Amino acid sequence: MTGIITLKSVTAIKLIAGEPVILVQNGKILEKNMIKLRYNQDDLMMQLRGKDIFDMNEVDYPILEPHGKLSVLNKSENLNVTLKDLNIRPRKKGISTELIRDGRIQEDNLKAPNLSNEWLFNELIDKGVGNVKVVFLATITGNGELYIDQKNDKLKDVQKAEEDDSIIK
Repeated sequence: MTGIITLKSVTAIKLIAGEPVILVQNGKILEKNMIKLRYNQDDLMMQLRGKDIFDMNEVDYPILEPHGKLSVLNKSENLNVTLKDLNIRPRKKGISTELIRDGRIQEDNLKAPNLSNEWLFNELIDKGVGNVKVVFLATITGNGELYIDQKNDKLKDVQKAEEDDSIIK
């Protein structure tokens, strides 16, 4: 029922879901909006850091969305340069497809991009992998880039995941 009402009425959407609220305008914090939302400086800074923003001087308009997430429009001089800005046409990447998973060839996925077992074995040999069984994961992108990760890589200085004993139980 609420779904039907919110489809038909903008007012109902605002009442039920809420509406976005601007927290900073032109780099200036709107304290009244933050007080109204019971939102403090720590909340703002935490959500900005979650968007890789560590300096308030970088933002023009952080907007708190009804679902609690922060949307941010950076100042123009802090926006990332895109390929479009540079008039460069990117190659399409596409979605990666698994070719080998835990030492087993994914035959259906190999057929989809019109590849063969022979092609796959030749690629593995070119990359110095002599046996499919040692491959943990192999994928291919839409533009033909191959990724291969072997089981039991011999890496130095590997960061180990450890349990956190600092939590009081």
